[in-house]
Amino acid sequence: MKPTISIQPLTHPNSEVDFGAEIRYADLENLSDEDFALIRDALYNHHVVVFKDQQSLSPRAQYELTKRFDPASDNYGHGKTLDAKRSILHPDLKTVPHQPQVQVIGNGFVEEYEGLQNVQLRHPHHRTFHRDHIPDEEDYDFTRFYRWHIDAALYDLNPPRVTTLMAVSVPKGRRQTLRYDDGSNETLDVPLGTTAFVSGQRMFDLLSPEDQEFVRTSRVEYAAHPYIWMSPARSLPTGLGLYTEDRELAESDLPPIDESKILTLPMLWKNPVSGKFALQVHPSAVRRIHRADGTVIDDLATVRETVYRLQRPAISPQYVYAHDWQEGDLVLFNNQGVLHSVVGAFKPDELRLFRQCNLAASEPPVGP
Repeated sequence: MKPTISIQPLTHPNSEVDFGAEIRYADLENLSDEDFALIRDALYNHHVVVFKDQQSLSPRAQYELTKRFDPASDNYGHGKTLDAKRSILHPDLKTVPHQPQVQVIGNGFVEEYEGLQNVQLRHPHHRTFHRDHIPDEEDYDFTRFYRWHIDAALYDLNPPRVTTLMAVSVPKGRRQTLRYDDGSNETLDVPLGTTAFVSGQRMFDLLSPEDQEFVRTSRVEYAAHPYIWMSPARSLPTGLGLYTEDRELAESDLPPIDESKILTLPMLWKNPVSGKFALQVHPSAVRRIHRADGTVIDDLATVRETVYRLQRPAISPQYVYAHDWQEGDLVLFNNQGVLHSVVGAFKPDELRLFRQCNLAASEPPVGP
């Protein structure tokens, strides 16, 4: 007799993290409607759920699990229109040939995997995006959040509801000290190559009543072709947004812009199960803030400073869940309820091989 699905909240000693769960005994290759209903409920109540020992899970089943959260969706979350030479995302993505909604990411040389041949994977490193770098001689001992983000194209396509991440190969052993380097002296001990998560719900709850009203009644307009627009810009050391140095590309230097495809989204996104609100803003891609009274905050530096002030408290170490990846882990996260960041600096021979899947949502996120 097949065991019943078990859902166990994750424990976070010496931490104030209040999300995350492990799900056991789920047959993800042959998922019944009843079991999926339990998984969906767990995902929206816990935001990040972990399935252990999924080494044999096929890319097809990973795609089908992801799609089940939004059956009308089918396109990869960033679409097919990446400007290969200029988008900051391009070096990070390889597509599984027989399952094009699933991407391969990681670090190191892969001779063959799921139809891909002789692939050189590059783990994003903060020196390629941050203005100021950790010195090279400290690179393997210390690290940073690379870029806090939501998985989303933020132009033309709606943000995916969920993302699945599958650990195929994980380097063993080494840990790093993550530095905030923003004058706070905050640090966080992290596993090598962790994925860091913070709760958008906690981000909202930490705000003052005045700021809660501000985010409840305001909307964010994202830049057109944001990952090309921001490509010359440089990140703050926390990975939480960009310096304003007039480095962004002018509209005339971007691919053609269709004004109808520019996204203006609520700052708060409603959880479909709990009804609670999460502060969900991609800090690097914001361009304007639309106020309830019809006014628009248009000055880019002011927009970024405002978003940073709202988000920064919730990325302090006590609120960060840094997942300690083991081979066979499948992590499913609520992309409309958490922000996440790549972390870590790998040696060239440290192989990290992951599969990622998210699908552009069929509808925009629901605001207040």
